Parts: sequence; C-alpha cells; structure tokens
Amino acid sequence: MKKIYFLKTCNTCMRIIKELDLPSNFVFQDIKEQPIAVSQLEEMHQLAGSYEALFSKRAKLYKEMDLKNQSLTEADYKHYILDHYTFLKRPVIIVDNQIFIGNSKKTILAAKSHLEKL
Repeated sequence: MKKIYFLKTCNTCMRIIKELDLPSNFVFQDIKEQPIAVSQLEEMHQLAGSYEALFSKRAKLYKEMDLKNQSLTEADYKHYILDHYTFLKRPVIIVDNQIFIGNSKKTILAAKSHLEKL
C-alpha cells in the first residue's frame, strides 16, 4: 500500500507532498475531509509501534486542553487521534510496510530515500 494522510490546508504538508513528488499510485487522504477510520489508525499503530508516535503534541488543542499536564495512556492517544484530526502528527506516509510520521527533515529525507529505491 502507498498512502499519505495529510491536511490540504497545512502548508507544510503540501510543501512535503510537492517535494516528494509522490507517484500517481499513491492514495491521498485529507484527514479533515475524510476522517481516519479505526482500522486505518490501527494499521498505522501496527507499523509505528505506538499511538504516542502518531500523536501530535504540537496541536493547538493539546495546549488548550492542558493535555501536557496529564498522564496519557496509549488508549488516550488513540481516543484523541480518532476524536479530532488535529492530533495526528502529519503527514503520515505509508509505503508498503514502512511508515514515516511527521515533518522533521530526518523523516522526510528517509521517506524520500525509500521512495527513490522503488
């Protein structure tokens, strides 16, 4: 499977998509228009190893809800990601059995390198 979860209103996501020049066989899912299904999140969890790895601590709601001062469990991370799209660290790129989470330079370089090998 080749898929990217992103927000088309996120300039960073759009810049990364342009930079990666993803092939036409990629499935693009704007998580605001098409919310993440439980099965999709569970698939990401299997590849990532934890829900926390998929959770964005930079989300505005994270600060507004004062979640940083709470002890969140894996179940909490899963709940929040399913509850509101802003909690998914973006973009999430899945290429076969590889997952690339977030927009750090290191992550994007790793995704780019992996895509070049295909």
